[in-house]
Amino acid sequence: MKLQIVVPCYNEEKVLPESFRQFNALLGHLVAAGKISGDSRVTFVDDGSRDRTWALIEAQARVSERVAGIKLSRNRGHQNAVLAGMLSVDGDAVVTIDADLQDDLAAIERMVDEYRGGCDIVYGVRADRSTDTLFKRGTAEMFYRLLALFDVDLVHNHADFRLMSRRSVEALRQYREVNLYLRGIVPLIGFRSTAVEYVRQPRLAGESKYPLSKMLRLAAEAVTSFSTVPLQVISALGFLVFLGTMVISAWVLWVSFFTDRGVPGWASTVLPMYFLGGIQILCLGVVGAYLGKVYREIKARPRYFIEQTAGASSSPAVPPAAAGRDA
Repeated sequence: MKLQIVVPCYNEEKVLPESFRQFNALLGHLVAAGKISGDSRVTFVDDGSRDRTWALIEAQARVSERVAGIKLSRNRGHQNAVLAGMLSVDGDAVVTIDADLQDDLAAIERMVDEYRGGCDIVYGVRADRSTDTLFKRGTAEMFYRLLALFDVDLVHNHADFRLMSRRSVEALRQYREVNLYLRGIVPLIGFRSTAVEYVRQPRLAGESKYPLSKMLRLAAEAVTSFSTVPLQVISALGFLVFLGTMVISAWVLWVSFFTDRGVPGWASTVLPMYFLGGIQILCLGVVGAYLGKVYREIKARPRYFIEQTAGASSSPAVPPAAAGRDA
């Protein structure tokens, strides 16, 4: 089998030299073991880095036949960089993994074994989160619980470390979302899948590209891209508010007509006004989030453009113009 490894990169110049060494060693080991063909490659996707990331990729591609590079025209975000690499390379199977070497490269061999055993999709799943801080573990657990609450189908403790067969990659190509969340899309494909566990290592150099602010945006992206539960909650909340309004109205009328305790006009005006105003603003905010996504989807802008490639084997599987349209 021909294996392609896709590695998205954004400002990773500090860790790239070690990444080159370890990925080359991994491919050499798998070729020697007879598990992959000699023309297997690792393709680094530069997501508009502002440091020397692309210069290092170009230099390595010139001296190593196993390394290729793809440079996006500008920063398009991690998910688009992953997709650009997957849809631009050939091969019987594609593995996606980050450049920071926190994911265990040895797990790729087990992914290959599962693929050879008949699985189309193999997820890399963290065995534990012992290397994370207490805050990171807590927010990650909250992230998965939140998405489960909103009925988003995810693989627990899986990021974007996975192997996909050629037919599953081609199936993924048919998903045209501009609001891209691969962790939610891939399980929708439905082909035979399994998971391999691994222990995540500390980052060798550089800094995390997913701070809390990006994690929050990712969670919002996942919920609004894959779940209509918030809209259903709004409908239920609107019905409850209607019932509450009817009860309050009946109480105000009873106090006004049958007692002398009411302050004329206050309860019937001020309380419902503030309560209903707050509910309306909340509902409009949630509906606006969905409307914004519809707005971006309707425009159907290309998700990325490939500006440059490096390495003899790095020519995209589809022309760059078509890739920008179909990706």
